[in-house]
Amino acid sequence: MAAHRCGLCFVFTLILSCFLARPCSCDTFEKISDNTEAEESVAGALREVNADDQNERQWQSTDVEMDRGDASKHSQSFTPAPAKDQFQEEMVIRPLHSGDIYASFQFRTLWDTDFLREGKKVSHYRLFPKSLGQVLSKFSVQELHISFTQGFWRTMQWGQPFIPSPPGAELWVWFHHTVTDVDGNWKELSNVLSGIFCASLNFIDSTNTGQPSASFKPLGLRNATDHRFLRYATLPREIVCTENLTPWKKLLPCGSKAGLAVLMKSEKLFHSSFHSQAVHIRPVCQDALCTNTAWELRQTLNVVFDLYTSGQGKKEWSLFKMFSRTLTEACPLASSSKVYVDITDNPEGELFELSPATPLLSQAVVLGDRRTYSVYDLTKAETFGQLRSLNLLLRWKGNSGDMLRPLLHAERYVAGFGLQTGEIHTVIYNNHPYRAFPVLLLDSVPWYLRLYIHTLEVTSKLRDNKPSYIHYQPSKDRQRPHLLEMLIQLPPHSMTEVTVQFERALLKWTEYTPDPNHGFYVGSSVVSALVPSVVAMDTNFTQQQPLFSSFFPVKEESSYFMRVYTEPLLVNLPTPDFSMPYNVICLTCTVVAVGYGSFYNLLTRTFQVDEPSPPLAKRLANFIRRIRGVPLLT
Repeated sequence: MAAHRCGLCFVFTLILSCFLARPCSCDTFEKISDNTEAEESVAGALREVNADDQNERQWQSTDVEMDRGDASKHSQSFTPAPAKDQFQEEMVIRPLHSGDIYASFQFRTLWDTDFLREGKKVSHYRLFPKSLGQVLSKFSVQELHISFTQGFWRTMQWGQPFIPSPPGAELWVWFHHTVTDVDGNWKELSNVLSGIFCASLNFIDSTNTGQPSASFKPLGLRNATDHRFLRYATLPREIVCTENLTPWKKLLPCGSKAGLAVLMKSEKLFHSSFHSQAVHIRPVCQDALCTNTAWELRQTLNVVFDLYTSGQGKKEWSLFKMFSRTLTEACPLASSSKVYVDITDNPEGELFELSPATPLLSQAVVLGDRRTYSVYDLTKAETFGQLRSLNLLLRWKGNSGDMLRPLLHAERYVAGFGLQTGEIHTVIYNNHPYRAFPVLLLDSVPWYLRLYIHTLEVTSKLRDNKPSYIHYQPSKDRQRPHLLEMLIQLPPHSMTEVTVQFERALLKWTEYTPDPNHGFYVGSSVVSALVPSVVAMDTNFTQQQPLFSSFFPVKEESSYFMRVYTEPLLVNLPTPDFSMPYNVICLTCTVVAVGYGSFYNLLTRTFQVDEPSPPLAKRLANFIRRIRGVPLLT
């Protein structure tokens, strides 16, 4: 567009010079007017510039006035088109039965545009981050999900999180069906995201990338079945720190200057028991009939604070204690800014006291349970009071009681002895008292753990439990990992154990990490299931509801989708003594220095007889005799 404007300015300058310069200069303009090709090029440039200006004008938030150049006519102002994007922010605080505090941030940006339409180039960005929009357009990404997690979510103590994530880094992407080189796009995309989020995603390659056939179905509108366009990878050893949080906050429309993001101080967030930040991009519907679609960018941040230990045993918390800051305003660009506090276990106020009190209450079905929340609307001035600051404070009055066991829970560990063989145990618990349901188990094992798939065993209540579906992709040394997917039926109130034996491979000495004795990490297993629920869920996602309750789609009213991650494994491999080369070099150099040095000295050194010097008295006498001129003493 800039090139067209430059050409247009040249034409206008030429026309102006014809009228202001000498009459003979107008001949040049007449020659140009006679040239048909020049007229067509100028007309085309005018049409393109006008089209570009019209496209840009609809994004402006203020009225645009066009000067007609005639003093008798008033300047005409155009009303801007309605904004095609919107932004929402929410935070939910849930007191846990263990005494910890769970805080979850949700930032949602909706944009009515199409990055993947052929011939359409999106050049103007208002609320949606331009860096992510260009990534979606360049690599033809249909869905993108990335998370960075420090710590492990303790399901038996904290319950289920709103959006689960494994320790380390996780990336799974659905590409558009028009992509021909999926592996090439995947490699370039991981490198670009590594630069955007300042992470080690560039270490994602074919050795840790899988193509699940049944797990990780699209969460957006696309109902894809061709898993060739799906890529999934994890880096369980990825360390999450400030350099990952800073670019994540810059993707927000208000950054960390206003709204809920002002609470995100690095020294507080990373001084916690659990921290996870994620970015999810997918196409969603804008209405109940799904006549219009939009791109949804959802940024989530989950953190668990251990305030019971840091507060000298006092189970009370406040925003200032957790974040060292209070809320003073909502993000000016947000259409909705709310804070939710879970008061389900405190209906009459007998367990804790929440201040300041709010008359706004909201009920939502979250993970199969109907929860009640106190709502603080940051877009209203009365929420902040006279101090123009909101600092939520909770004081406990009594014991919070015991927590109900989660219906679905999983864990994994390594068994065996020695450094040759071993066994991987994955244990899945169904705590529902009378309902059985199927789960989909996904295991991605590195190639240097050579699985013996014929030793695979699945047992429930001490009986064999034959999976109804098995997809296994064997590994190739230094090319791809093992990929195992199974559909297992879990009996009610049971423990199902999946075991498989493996053999440890001997790596090349250049393939070991700088600290090989620490061990090698194996990514978490993924358990996906539709868990039975006693609460009838509303399938209408177009009505107003909290963001943290509407991420995963609900297919049945009697069940809800859940994804559970196990612990990552730490496996020791046969490791050579890397100190031996150092010892050999030191010993060899010592022998060479002593042996060869002595022999060289014997060959090159010359020997001479050294006569003893006369005594001091004799030398003094000879000195005096030399002065007197008499013969010296011999």
